[in-house]
Amino acid sequence: MSEHEISQDILIAEYEAVYYYVLSLCHNSSEAEDITQETFCRALYKKTEFKGNSSIYTWLCAIARNIWLKKIKKEKRNVSDEVLFRELEWNGETVESMIINQETLKSIHKILHTMDEPYKEVFSLRTFGELPFRDIADLFEKSESWARVVYYRAKQKILDQWKKEGGF
Repeated sequence: MSEHEISQDILIAEYEAVYYYVLSLCHNSSEAEDITQETFCRALYKKTEFKGNSSIYTWLCAIARNIWLKKIKKEKRNVSDEVLFRELEWNGETVESMIINQETLKSIHKILHTMDEPYKEVFSLRTFGELPFRDIADLFEKSESWARVVYYRAKQKILDQWKKEGGF
């Protein structure tokens, strides 16, 4: 086996971590199981294409994310509003604890969907996927500091726009 080849055992060792990553994206255990299974089927089928430029976990998460995004586009549905801003902070409190009604949540959700890439995706990967900045950087083939800056700017854009619209 070459240094970049991966075995079925190595892939299976990452199954639980990938499942929880997918669950953080879709917030539905049945859907997460389906996407995770499809991820591993694709990974096993294309394991010779793994180049070793990132960790196996990062590679699997990229496959899973792409499957999830295609599924969302196909179903034309949005990510769960309730999880959207659990990591945003304002004056030391989470935004989730400050959200008073559904209209406010819809307003924040609209802001996220008007944002340009890569802000939207980096914010989603960090917030929903709970990926470390290093893994986000690997997915975009950028530096870890780039991922941190983009995430911070996305967070600030959301907070600033929400404040302009009467939030907080």
